[in-house]
Formats: sequence, structure tokens, C-alpha cells
Amino acid sequence: MSARLTVMQADVPLERDVFLRTMISELARTLQDVVGLADAAGFVSVVGQRVGDQIDAEYRKALQVESLDRAQVRDVLIDLKRRIQGQFFVIEEDDDKIVFGNDACPFAEKVHGRPALCMMTSNVFGSIAAQNLGYAKVSLEATIAEGAPGCRVVVYLRQAAAAGVTGREYHQV
Repeated sequence: MSARLTVMQADVPLERDVFLRTMISELARTLQDVVGLADAAGFVSVVGQRVGDQIDAEYRKALQVESLDRAQVRDVLIDLKRRIQGQFFVIEEDDDKIVFGNDACPFAEKVHGRPALCMMTSNVFGSIAAQNLGYAKVSLEATIAEGAPGCRVVVYLRQAAAAGVTGREYHQV
């Protein structure tokens, strides 16, 4: 007869990160199921805006600047995703836009089928860019949540360049 395992010895893949990602993923799925994708994305957008404002303030304080320039905005967007285990990188950049690629979602496998969670990226990126540069429009051209192997996120920095592009607009407050 083998010794019984105690609860503490049980091989259960549960720790804070997995628990929080699961909770957020299930919240997004519940919202999508109950109110629909558009409204769920709206709710996540509100949270993303607030998180973006906090992150922006933290980076500006740490860098000891009143506002970030375009290069700093780009670097902050990449760095914040790196810190939460995303793998964002610049595909191309000019005065009108910054095109990001991404190979790993911070929500990991929990993002699959939860495109409302992509509003976190849109709102965090959009709010930081607009607050520092005056305007942003974020277009989520491809997302892991919708089955793409990676994300393609375009942050337009000028309204004229973003005309006719599907995305969410952000303005300096």
C-alpha cells in the first residue's frame, strides 16, 4: 500500500499568476457570453484606460519627465509588455505610426477565444501614446486571441494617417 499524498503534496498547477489569468479570462468569457463581444470589449476598455493612465504616470515619474517623446512611448510600450511576459517588438515605425508585432500574450493560453481582452492592449497603448503625443488610434490587425500565431498592433500617431482605418481613437486629456 502506497502512502497517501497530502493536499500540500498534490501536483496542482495553481499559483497566483495562473489563478489571476484564469479569473480574468473567465470574466471576459462571461461578459462576452452575457452582454456580447462589443459590450465586453467596452468594459475591458474602461479598465485598460485606467491601467494605462497608471502605467503612464509610473514611467514618467521613473524617467523624471513631464511627457514622453515618440521614442520613449515606443520603448515604454515594449517594456511594459516585456514586464508582464509579452513579447512585443517594432516591425516598422515612422512619424505617422508604430507597427508592433507580438509572439506571446501576457494572458498566455487563457486569451484564446477572448478577444475582449485585447482591449487591454488597445487602451493601454492608446492612452499612453495619446497622453504624451496628443493623439493615437490603435488598430488590432491580428491577435492571438482570435487564432493568429502572433499579434500585429498598429498605433497611429496622426489623425490624417489613421483616416479610414478600423480602430479605437484616443485623445490627450
